[in-house]
Amino acid sequence: MRFTQEQQDFAVAVRELCDSECKTLQQRDALTEGGTVANSSALLEKFAGLGWLAVSLPEEYGGGGAGMVEECIFLEETARGLAPIIAYSTGLTAAQTYLRYGTEEQKRTIVGNMASGRLEAIALSEPGAGSDLGGVRIKAELVDDHYVINGQKTWISAAHVAEHILLLARTDASGNKHQGLTLFMVPADSPGLEIHGIETMEARTCNDLYFTDVAVPASAVVGTPNQAWRHLMRGLSVERLIIATMALGGAQRSLDDVIAFVTEREQFGHKISSFQAIRHRIADLATEIAFAKSFVYDVAERIDAGQEDNLNREGSMAKLKCTEIAKKTALEAMQMMGGYGYTREYGMEEQVRRSLAPPIYGGTNEIQREIISKSLGL
Repeated sequence: MRFTQEQQDFAVAVRELCDSECKTLQQRDALTEGGTVANSSALLEKFAGLGWLAVSLPEEYGGGGAGMVEECIFLEETARGLAPIIAYSTGLTAAQTYLRYGTEEQKRTIVGNMASGRLEAIALSEPGAGSDLGGVRIKAELVDDHYVINGQKTWISAAHVAEHILLLARTDASGNKHQGLTLFMVPADSPGLEIHGIETMEARTCNDLYFTDVAVPASAVVGTPNQAWRHLMRGLSVERLIIATMALGGAQRSLDDVIAFVTEREQFGHKISSFQAIRHRIADLATEIAFAKSFVYDVAERIDAGQEDNLNREGSMAKLKCTEIAKKTALEAMQMMGGYGYTREYGMEEQVRRSLAPPIYGGTNEIQREIISKSLGL
């Protein structure tokens, strides 16, 4: 696709702000308490003040009223700029479900929060239910006019910084495993809800959630009771595209950084960019990234054209390809940078760590391959 002048100007503006706020390691450390937190409230507030958050969400609920193309531009450029706002994408994913199935009040609350820099989370996985969400066991029992929730969720991104948790729970165990599931909008500060961080290779992102007699009103249901599986299976192309676009931005940053390194670094009396082995590896990476970008924005444009429900295969393809190329580019770049690629100072080790989880979360890439193969009649 060809970007409009306005879209090009938007991309430049986001890139320039990221360069001014978080280009160096020292700047990012200042925003993230020395790299110990994954989200900067100060940076989120700055983006919100410029009207860049929730840019694709409906204007009637407080969003920017633009399209998925503009949202992808923002996601790509902030990922490329290493902006510490990773939880924004989690909230954006949750917002898609609220907008499809939520009440008017839920929509206004969620979109308003996103646009102002407050964050949201979504809780699907459990210790025994990751790729197989039909295995969800956490229970929500209807008692008079409210639900009582008991059980555990795990690997829940952004729960510790979220306003609400979009929770998948079992409300009826009488049918098959895909029946009797319901979505709830649960305040993150609900009595009886404990949120414990999971230590990983990155700053705190994931959490274990423990629900002990957590009570929510019947109005907290998102969509139709016992129909959550149907709700979750629709519109997945947007969620997968969000992950793909951030991975695309990360891949481009790794490519930019390794090009900058090899054109300065000398070995055997020559810039290492003069060696054919290096040039050809970079050429291959640049080609893959360019093709991935073209595909991502084609899917985004088709979503804006109203084809979202017919793009599940393409959404899976985008998520699969972009997350794999982001991981490949970061690892190749680290190798080409030698020992410098392993240091914090040069930033590539951060890119490697960032690239390892996306092929796992949001539906593992093995699951994406299953979706793609089944859509081909296999």
